[in-house]
Amino acid sequence: MDKKKIVVVGGGAAGFFCAIQIAELHPDWEISIFEKTNKLLSKVRVSGGGRCNVTHACPDVEVLLKKYPRGTRFLKKAFYQFATKNTIEWFAKNGVELHTEKDGRMFPTTNSSDTIIDCFLRKVHQYKINVLTQHEVVEVINNAATLSNANSAKQHSFTLQLLGRAPMQADAICLATGGMLKSDRLKWLTNFGHSIVDPVPSLFTFNTVDKKITTLMGVAIEKASIQWRGNKIIETGPLLITHWGISGPAAIKLSAWCAREMSETNYEGVIIINWTPNFNESTLKMEWINLRMDFGKREMGSKNPFDLPQRLWHFLLQEAGVALNTKWADLKSANQHLLIQLLTRYTLAIKGKTTFKEEFVTCGGVDLKDIDAQTMESKLVPGLHFAGEMMDVDGITGGFNFQHAWTSGWIAAQHIGQMA
Repeated sequence: MDKKKIVVVGGGAAGFFCAIQIAELHPDWEISIFEKTNKLLSKVRVSGGGRCNVTHACPDVEVLLKKYPRGTRFLKKAFYQFATKNTIEWFAKNGVELHTEKDGRMFPTTNSSDTIIDCFLRKVHQYKINVLTQHEVVEVINNAATLSNANSAKQHSFTLQLLGRAPMQADAICLATGGMLKSDRLKWLTNFGHSIVDPVPSLFTFNTVDKKITTLMGVAIEKASIQWRGNKIIETGPLLITHWGISGPAAIKLSAWCAREMSETNYEGVIIINWTPNFNESTLKMEWINLRMDFGKREMGSKNPFDLPQRLWHFLLQEAGVALNTKWADLKSANQHLLIQLLTRYTLAIKGKTTFKEEFVTCGGVDLKDIDAQTMESKLVPGLHFAGEMMDVDGITGGFNFQHAWTSGWIAAQHIGQMA
């Protein structure tokens, strides 16, 4: 097998993982990573508050697939080749042990993203992979398509035009450029016939119109449900009240499911929060009979039967017009009705979003219809592959987007590695 020149475009998670996998198959090949900025693995560094949420403890592929708002059918073919179990094994083999937190997120036992970065840099050094920063690809020419000999089209050959640098040659390319908020960034790709699904942000928090709730800034609710009015999706989990609105894992997950819908309304709409997700309005009405009997002589301000943060409980009582010293037995029916509504269907008008750098993900990207899920190769341009977030695949928060990066990078590498 001839020595090949392989270029991976993008110095992020998917790009590094793909390059390393190719090198493991062919240590003698000339493999290069092109990164247009001077920063490598930037999202790996900041993910999970600097701890790097490597993946999610989800060994069942069918369960794993349900964590991706877009790309499920495509991912099904991919995850049966390489998924969570394989990720854990690869990192363990390369000296990185992972631990699982109670919500299923997996981090290095060091709780430092430097552990992951050091692992990748060590592998890059081991295999002598060229890591070239400030190498921005502005054009890719498919040389095979221009050759007159029909048989030669089977041999992949590309010329990469670089901003302010001499052109470089490659036998195969993997594009792993990350999120694509500027859909015109890879114009040459559309010249090849690839379509770009209009990219919009995913994984963000909600800015509230009414700022009363933000007086509770810093209050964390361990378990609540949140829904975007008009959408059936309900996410349950921790919520956080911030100085701009509503954040926390449940809110960020909801934003993934409703990313395109919210973009179409310019991030204006209504969220509905159930602070007591074990109840709905009708079941809480039934339970209220027992609460009045059990706590009849207690003051409502001092007896909170829902394990809510005290500041939130007092806020909801005040919103329902209930004085904190009101006895449970003395609660008027009108106030009771309003309080139950506030507990189970608290509505907040939303206008705008706030995106955390460490959570930033794009909904949209290269259309999956022209990518082979078994190989990550372009169906239109043989030898051109894709990995990571630049494809129209995205997951909710919790390590799922990194898992897609590892999976797609690994699959692309296996196919590139089979080049004759």
